[in-house]
Amino acid sequence: MRPIIEFCASNMGHGTDKLMHKLEENPDYDVIEYGCLNNCGECYLTPFAMVEGDIVAADTVDELEEKIAAKIKELEAWFNIELD
Repeated sequence: MRPIIEFCASNMGHGTDKLMHKLEENPDYDVIEYGCLNNCGECYLTPFAMVEGDIVAADTVDELEEKIAAKIKELEAWFNIELD
């Protein structure tokens, strides 16, 4: 499984740009930046990204990184169950 992680350019003021660039270095992820992900309320308030279409938000960028990793592990577990 190669998860898609999407970031909103308008959310970069929260520091998500650094996290996005860090995740881009991982060849196991597809990282995409969009001008807008149509989640303006979320975008304005907190750092967030979308992982396989699900919003992942946090109070800090460090917490967002942890939550993204947890979401990917959750998705991988579901993916592995489906293969069995």
